[in-house]
Amino acid sequence: MIRLVPTTIADEAIKNLYEEAFPEEERRPWNQQLSLVASGKLQLLRIVREDAFAGFIFYWNLPAFSFIEHFAIHPAARGGGAGTQVMQLMEAQLNGIVLEVEPPVTEQAIRRIKFYERLGYQTFAESYYQPPYYPHYPPLELRLMQKGLLPAAATFPDIKNQLYKYVYNK
Repeated sequence: MIRLVPTTIADEAIKNLYEEAFPEEERRPWNQQLSLVASGKLQLLRIVREDAFAGFIFYWNLPAFSFIEHFAIHPAARGGGAGTQVMQLMEAQLNGIVLEVEPPVTEQAIRRIKFYERLGYQTFAESYYQPPYYPHYPPLELRLMQKGLLPAAATFPDIKNQLYKYVYNK
Protein backbone atom coordinates (compact mmCIF):
# COMPACT_ATOMS: atom_id res chain seq x y z
CA MET A 1 0.00 0.00 0.00
CA ILE A 2 1.23 3.47 -0.91
CA ARG A 3 0.99 6.40 1.50
CA LEU A 4 1.81 10.06 0.91
CA VAL A 5 3.27 11.62 4.04
CA PRO A 6 3.52 15.43 4.20
CA THR A 7 6.89 16.52 5.54
CA THR A 8 9.10 19.57 5.76
CA ILE A 9 12.21 17.44 6.18
CA ALA A 10 13.98 16.53 2.96
CA ASP A 11 16.41 13.87 4.14
CA GLU A 12 19.33 12.24 2.31
CA ALA A 13 17.09 9.63 0.67
CA ILE A 14 14.97 12.35 -0.92
CA LYS A 15 18.01 14.42 -1.90
CA ASN A 16 19.79 11.43 -3.46
CA LEU A 17 16.74 10.37 -5.49
CA TYR A 18 16.12 13.99 -6.56
CA GLU A 19 19.67 14.23 -7.89
CA GLU A 20 19.55 10.78 -9.53
CA ALA A 21 16.13 11.24 -11.15
CA PHE A 22 16.57 14.74 -12.57
CA PRO A 23 19.52 16.18 -14.49
CA GLU A 24 20.92 19.44 -13.13
CA GLU A 25 19.08 21.62 -15.67
CA GLU A 26 15.74 20.13 -14.53
CA ARG A 27 16.18 20.71 -10.81
CA ARG A 28 16.53 23.69 -8.53
CA PRO A 29 19.67 24.00 -6.37
CA TRP A 30 19.09 21.87 -3.27
CA ASN A 31 19.45 24.74 -0.78
CA GLN A 32 16.77 26.72 -2.68
CA GLN A 33 14.53 23.65 -2.72
CA LEU A 34 14.87 23.30 1.06
CA SER A 35 14.22 27.01 1.57
CA LEU A 36 10.99 26.87 -0.48
CA VAL A 37 9.78 23.85 1.51
CA ALA A 38 10.64 25.56 4.81
CA SER A 39 8.70 28.69 3.72
CA GLY A 40 5.60 26.62 2.94
CA LYS A 41 5.50 27.73 -0.70
CA LEU A 42 6.64 24.32 -1.98
CA GLN A 43 4.96 21.21 -0.57
CA LEU A 44 6.86 17.96 -0.05
CA LEU A 45 5.30 14.51 0.19
CA ARG A 46 7.35 11.47 1.13
CA ILE A 47 6.07 8.39 -0.70
CA VAL A 48 6.02 5.35 1.58
CA ARG A 49 5.36 1.78 0.46
CA GLU A 50 5.10 -0.90 3.14
CA ASP A 51 6.80 1.45 5.66
CA ALA A 52 9.83 1.98 3.38
CA PHE A 53 10.91 5.08 1.48
CA ALA A 54 9.53 4.81 -2.05
CA GLY A 55 9.92 8.30 -3.50
CA PHE A 56 8.81 11.91 -3.25
CA ILE A 57 6.65 14.64 -4.77
CA PHE A 58 7.42 18.34 -4.69
CA TYR A 59 4.33 20.36 -5.64
CA TRP A 60 2.86 23.87 -5.52
CA ASN A 61 -0.67 24.91 -4.61
CA LEU A 62 -1.27 27.76 -7.06
CA PRO A 63 -4.41 29.94 -7.33
CA ALA A 64 -6.10 27.93 -10.11
CA PHE A 65 -4.43 24.50 -9.90
CA SER A 66 -1.69 22.43 -8.28
CA PHE A 67 1.61 22.01 -10.07
CA ILE A 68 3.65 18.84 -9.60
CA GLU A 69 7.19 20.08 -10.12
CA HIS A 70 9.16 16.93 -9.29
CA PHE A 71 7.90 13.37 -8.81
CA ALA A 72 10.10 10.28 -8.55
CA ILE A 73 9.62 6.70 -7.46
CA HIS A 74 12.72 4.98 -6.07
CA PRO A 75 13.92 2.23 -8.47
CA ALA A 76 13.43 -0.43 -5.77
CA ALA A 77 9.77 0.60 -5.38
CA ARG A 78 8.85 0.73 -9.09
CA GLY A 79 6.41 -1.67 -10.61
CA GLY A 80 3.15 -2.97 -9.28
CA GLY A 81 1.38 0.27 -10.15
CA ALA A 82 3.22 2.47 -7.63
CA GLY A 83 3.24 5.54 -9.89
CA THR A 84 -0.43 5.09 -10.77
CA GLN A 85 -1.39 4.78 -7.09
CA VAL A 86 0.56 7.94 -6.23
CA MET A 87 -1.10 9.95 -8.98
CA GLN A 88 -4.57 8.69 -8.00
CA LEU A 89 -3.92 9.75 -4.41
CA MET A 90 -2.76 13.17 -5.60
CA GLU A 91 -5.82 13.59 -7.82
CA ALA A 92 -8.09 12.73 -4.88
CA GLN A 93 -6.64 15.54 -2.74
CA LEU A 94 -5.95 18.26 -5.34
CA ASN A 95 -8.29 20.21 -7.61
CA GLY A 96 -6.70 20.19 -11.04
CA ILE A 97 -3.11 19.16 -11.68
CA VAL A 98 -0.54 20.52 -14.11
CA LEU A 99 2.87 18.97 -14.72
CA GLU A 100 5.79 19.30 -17.11
CA VAL A 101 7.19 16.49 -19.25
CA GLU A 102 10.03 16.29 -21.72
CA PRO A 103 9.14 16.44 -25.44
CA PRO A 104 8.46 12.96 -26.92
CA VAL A 105 11.92 12.55 -28.45
CA THR A 106 13.39 9.79 -26.25
CA GLU A 107 11.97 6.40 -25.36
CA GLN A 108 11.83 7.36 -21.67
CA ALA A 109 9.98 10.63 -22.43
CA ILE A 110 7.48 8.79 -24.65
CA ARG A 111 6.85 6.19 -21.90
CA ARG A 112 6.34 8.96 -19.33
CA ILE A 113 3.84 10.81 -21.56
CA LYS A 114 1.94 7.58 -22.24
CA PHE A 115 1.83 6.87 -18.49
CA TYR A 116 0.14 10.21 -17.84
CA GLU A 117 -2.16 9.84 -20.85
CA ARG A 118 -3.37 6.46 -19.51
CA LEU A 119 -4.31 8.32 -16.32
CA GLY A 120 -6.34 10.85 -18.33
CA TYR A 121 -3.85 13.71 -18.62
CA GLN A 122 -3.92 15.85 -21.74
CA THR A 123 -0.99 17.63 -23.36
CA PHE A 124 -1.28 21.25 -24.38
CA ALA A 125 -0.36 21.80 -28.04
CA GLU A 126 1.40 25.12 -27.37
CA SER A 127 5.18 25.37 -27.02
CA TYR A 128 6.42 25.75 -23.46
CA TYR A 129 9.86 26.66 -22.16
CA GLN A 130 10.74 26.19 -18.52
CA PRO A 131 12.81 29.12 -17.28
CA PRO A 132 16.27 27.89 -16.26
CA TYR A 133 17.04 27.10 -12.63
CA TYR A 134 20.66 28.17 -13.20
CA PRO A 135 21.90 31.27 -15.09
CA HIS A 136 24.29 29.25 -17.28
CA TYR A 137 21.48 27.12 -18.80
CA PRO A 138 19.06 28.20 -21.53
CA PRO A 139 15.28 27.80 -21.11
CA LEU A 140 14.32 24.11 -21.34
CA GLU A 141 11.78 22.97 -23.93
CA LEU A 142 9.09 20.92 -22.20
CA ARG A 143 5.40 20.10 -22.61
CA LEU A 144 2.62 20.91 -20.16
CA MET A 145 0.03 18.29 -19.28
CA GLN A 146 -3.12 18.74 -17.20
CA LYS A 147 -5.99 16.85 -15.66
CA GLY A 148 -9.06 18.07 -13.84
CA LEU A 149 -8.76 21.78 -14.51
CA LEU A 150 -11.89 23.86 -14.72
CA PRO A 151 -12.31 25.22 -18.27
CA ALA A 152 -11.89 28.82 -17.08
CA ALA A 153 -8.54 27.92 -15.50
CA ALA A 154 -7.33 25.67 -18.29
CA THR A 155 -6.17 28.23 -20.83
CA PHE A 156 -2.54 27.71 -21.70
CA PRO A 157 -1.55 31.40 -21.24
CA ASP A 158 -3.11 31.50 -17.76
CA ILE A 159 -1.33 28.31 -16.70
CA LYS A 160 2.00 29.45 -18.11
CA ASN A 161 1.64 32.86 -16.43
CA GLN A 162 0.95 31.29 -13.03
CA LEU A 163 3.93 28.93 -13.38
CA TYR A 164 6.25 31.73 -14.42
CA LYS A 165 5.03 34.03 -11.63
CA TYR A 166 4.86 31.67 -8.64
CA VAL A 167 7.27 28.83 -9.44
CA TYR A 168 9.96 30.56 -11.49
CA ASN A 169 9.63 34.17 -10.25
CA LYS A 170 9.44 35.54 -13.81
